[in-house]
Amino acid sequence: MMAPGMLDRIDRRTRYIFGGYAVAFVLVAITVLLDLPPLVRFGASVIALAGGAVAVGEATERLAHRLTPAATGVVQSVLGNLPELFLAVFALQAGLVPLVAAALIGSVLGNALFVLGLAILVGGLRHGHLRFSAAANRLYATELLLGASALIIPFLATQPGAPDFGHARELSAIVAIVLLLIFAASVPISLRLAEAGPGATPESGAIEAEPGDPHVEPPPLRTTLILLGVSAASAAFVADWFVDALEPSMASFGMSEAFAGLIVVALAGNAVEHLAGVTAAAKNRADLSMGLILNSALQVVLFLTPVIVLLSFFVAPVPLTLIVSPLLLGSLVVTVLLVFVIVADGEANALEGAMLLGLYAIIAAAVWWGPPIGT
Repeated sequence: MMAPGMLDRIDRRTRYIFGGYAVAFVLVAITVLLDLPPLVRFGASVIALAGGAVAVGEATERLAHRLTPAATGVVQSVLGNLPELFLAVFALQAGLVPLVAAALIGSVLGNALFVLGLAILVGGLRHGHLRFSAAANRLYATELLLGASALIIPFLATQPGAPDFGHARELSAIVAIVLLLIFAASVPISLRLAEAGPGATPESGAIEAEPGDPHVEPPPLRTTLILLGVSAASAAFVADWFVDALEPSMASFGMSEAFAGLIVVALAGNAVEHLAGVTAAAKNRADLSMGLILNSALQVVLFLTPVIVLLSFFVAPVPLTLIVSPLLLGSLVVTVLLVFVIVADGEANALEGAMLLGLYAIIAAAVWWGPPIGT
């Protein structure tokens, strides 16, 4: 419980976010307690899951006010993945392994195509061009390319006649450990790339308070940690309710498991929270926008995915491997290559944002048809 007077130290924006999330949490809890139809429970849990992601993001943003701008993207991305981590664990326990694999790739696509594309489109339409640090964002894109390669190699190595055929689990565990080691090595390097890029500050207008600004008093640490704990703990309940209602709801639509994981689960559990990057792009804070969005996709590749792969050996009836379908693998590869080309020169325009959104729509259409959940 919060101490008397602690509530007074929470700003209006945070109250609105957590107040809305509290309402959504209570509503989905009521649908579960009353055992309402799966579609009703699923709809309520989608709203609550998205609200939980926003709440976790708000709590981590308050924490990030005590950090440098470079550390902000890392902290927000890692802690912002908590709802998706809970969701993956419960889905693995339910045996929805292909859905989890699709959701992990969908998180990368949702951020790298949908959120980044929307940010570049909005920022480009409003400011003509978005300019950002080419060096930092090339590094992010290169690490994403490494993550895609970490899926290509196991896929090729475990095909019939290949040297690792029949050893998908062992190879996946080794690749997961290597990715975690690369993630650990990438953190200090990313923090050293704290130089201000051309999009680090607004071109005109009043200077806004940003995380890490030494002239702005950071929010109280105790209150921030309580908000973070409450949002993370409640997100675990929502993820469990979401998974429980997911299978019967999607089966009633005849929706493929790939679409459910790649689009529905990924957007609800991860990408919605990172729409903050769109707001930053609209304010011409391109470096902040790119850092938030690309770091989010990067954390899924280098941190969340290997953690879930290793956890699956203990919580899932069948372990999750890094061997995915050619369609999902190809979608990831072309996405990473397109992002690399767009960020390599340090600037982007609205047309490039529209290209990213167009590719996302094409991929969504490509996975709509297929074996539905429950077949």
